[in-house]
Amino acid sequence: MEKKTWPGVALCFALMLAGMAGSWAAGVLLERAGFIPQGSANPVSEIFIIILLGIVIRNVFGLHPIFAAGVAFSVKKLLKAGIVLLGLRLSLTEALKLGLWGIPLIVACIATALAVTLLITRRLEQPRRLGTLIASGTSICGVTAIMATAPVIRAKENEVAYAVANITLFGLTGMLVYPYIAQILFADDPVKAGLFLGTAIHDTAQVTGAALIFADLADAERAVDVATVAKLVRNLFLIAVIPFVSWLFWRRESGAASLPKWHELVPLFIIGFFAMALVRTIGDATAAAAGTAFGVVPIGLWTEIVTAVSSFGSTYLFGLAMAGIGLSTSFDVFKGLGMKPFAIGFIAALTVGAVSAALILLFGGLVTV
Repeated sequence: MEKKTWPGVALCFALMLAGMAGSWAAGVLLERAGFIPQGSANPVSEIFIIILLGIVIRNVFGLHPIFAAGVAFSVKKLLKAGIVLLGLRLSLTEALKLGLWGIPLIVACIATALAVTLLITRRLEQPRRLGTLIASGTSICGVTAIMATAPVIRAKENEVAYAVANITLFGLTGMLVYPYIAQILFADDPVKAGLFLGTAIHDTAQVTGAALIFADLADAERAVDVATVAKLVRNLFLIAVIPFVSWLFWRRESGAASLPKWHELVPLFIIGFFAMALVRTIGDATAAAAGTAFGVVPIGLWTEIVTAVSSFGSTYLFGLAMAGIGLSTSFDVFKGLGMKPFAIGFIAALTVGAVSAALILLFGGLVTV
C-alpha cells in the first residue's frame, strides 16, 4: 500500500469504528425496547451505518483530495480481499444437511427473487445495474452479494448505496415481521419455520435474529439451527449467481457479440471465495476425522483460525470498503432515482417471502435436517 493511500484508509477506519459503535447502540436500544430477544444477534447492519456516515461526511463537509487515493483503494482492493476471506465462513458440507429436497427449495426461492426483481426493474424503467444489485442482494446474502456483484457490472456508487439501503430496510422489516408469520404457519414444525426464515430474509444476522424471535415465541430452538443452515447454503450460491446475473446484465447491455471474457464474469475474487470455501470444507472434514485439520492443525486451533480470519474479512475489510463507498457518494447522484428503487426492493422481498412460505407449506415436510 502506497503512502498516498494512508490518509484515506485511516479516515475509512475511523468511520468503520464509528459505524460499529452506532450499530451496537441501535442493537441495545432494540433489545431494551423488546423488539429482539436478549442476547440475539444484532439485526442493525453496521455496514449500512458506515455507508450513511460516509455519505453525510462527503455531502456536508466534502472530501479533501488528500483522502481520495485511500478511499479508492478501500473500495477497489480491500473489498475484494474481504470477499475472498468470507469464503472461510462457508463449508460445502453444510448443503448436505438439507438433504434431497432442501436445496431445490432454496434454489426455487433464489430463482424467484432474481426473476421478479429483474422483471420489476424493467417494468419500472430503472437502471439495469441497480436492479441487478437488488436482485443479487435479495436472492443470496444481502449486502455481501451486492458488494460482490458491484465491481463485475461496474456499478456506480449511488447504485450501490441505494441497493444496500434497500436490502437493509426490507431485511430488517422481515426480521421483525416474519417470525410472527412463521408462528401462524409453522408453529408446530420448527424445521419448516427455520427453512422459511432462512430463505425469506436477506442478511445472515437478520435471519439469526428472526430465528431467535421465533424460538422464543414457539419454544423451538431447533428453528435457529435450521434457519442458520438454510442461510449458509443460500450464501454458497454466491459462487454461481454472481457470474450468472453479471452475464445477464452484460448480455442485455452490450449484446451477445460483445460479452466480457469469462474471467471478467467470474472474477478472481469469486474464484478466491470458492477456494476458501474448499479450504474450510477440507479442513473441517479432516479435523472431524482425525482431530487435526489437514493432519497438522489441532481442531481447536483450526476453529480459532477460521473464525479470526473470516471475521477479519467480513468485519474490517468490508467495513473499510463500505466507508469508502459512502465517502465516494454525493447526494447529487441520487437525483432522478426517486422512490421506484424502493418499490423494486419491496415487491422483491414480498414475493420471495410469499414463494418461500408456499413452497415450504407444500414440500417442507420432505426436508429433514
